[in-house]
Amino acid sequence: MIGKDFFQSWNMFWFLPRSALTLAWIRISTGSMLAYIHVVWSMRLADFMGAKAFTTKEWVRSLHRQDYTWSYLWFIDSMPFLWAHEVIAIVLAILMAIGLFTRYVIPLIWFMTLMVCHRMTGFLFGLDQIVMMLTTYLMIAQSGEALSVDRALRFRRNASEDTTSQTLVPLPLSPWNTISTRLMQIHLCIIYLFGGLGKMRGETWWDGSAIWLSAVSYEYQSIDFTWIGHAPALMALAAHVTLFWETFYCCLVWPKLTRPWILVIAVGVHAGIGIFLGMITFGWMMIVANFAFIRPETSEQWIATIQRYTRSSR
Repeated sequence: MIGKDFFQSWNMFWFLPRSALTLAWIRISTGSMLAYIHVVWSMRLADFMGAKAFTTKEWVRSLHRQDYTWSYLWFIDSMPFLWAHEVIAIVLAILMAIGLFTRYVIPLIWFMTLMVCHRMTGFLFGLDQIVMMLTTYLMIAQSGEALSVDRALRFRRNASEDTTSQTLVPLPLSPWNTISTRLMQIHLCIIYLFGGLGKMRGETWWDGSAIWLSAVSYEYQSIDFTWIGHAPALMALAAHVTLFWETFYCCLVWPKLTRPWILVIAVGVHAGIGIFLGMITFGWMMIVANFAFIRPETSEQWIATIQRYTRSSR
């Protein structure tokens, strides 16, 4: 019986069909951020990937001799080709965000972005890695089944065929949405776990000075909060809460009792990183990654609440 119960729980965890509503929010944010990233890369395209780029193709290739990394951009430095490549990538990212031809667009933009990432080794940041992680798992999901042009076109086509149908077809359920969601959740737990363990190895997060070092880092500082130096107890509290939350995120985010609190802290931590340390895009995408722990039913309730409020305010 124990084996049977475990097998049933395992199947429900990985394969119980769910709608793509929450994944659709992640798709919209990720596609928009991909478009932004490619626009930023295009602003210094010659410096990043041109014939006289900051890092030569040979140097980048030498870094990856021991792994399976590959990019066709290792062999190309033609500026017309690179411009065309980035324009196509931006268009694909926009199509991903609005949900048009989603099943084809997401793998294409994932592959083109990966090729750029492998060419731009040394210039990538946490934002690029998180966006690529989410895009990888969105390829598995059917995120175009919600909040998308694909769904609107399908509904219009069905309505024209059946003039008696005046209601929106319920969102389809798919085990692929569940698999995609679980992979995002587990990947996020691993990121936080190793981040917390890494912080434990040093002294600054134990004595609270990590918060002070962040406050006086003028390279990233967007808002002056050096006043926190006059409140050592507050610094220590912020450091210890962050350390505890990040290390035990992988345990506390699963139970229904503790999940809301863990997600609230996640929003606070990453919003603080975005506001005070100038990493707005990274902070936002980490919050978006945490959306994976929001059930589609909860998203539906939020949308229904917004719709009721909108109608009542008219």
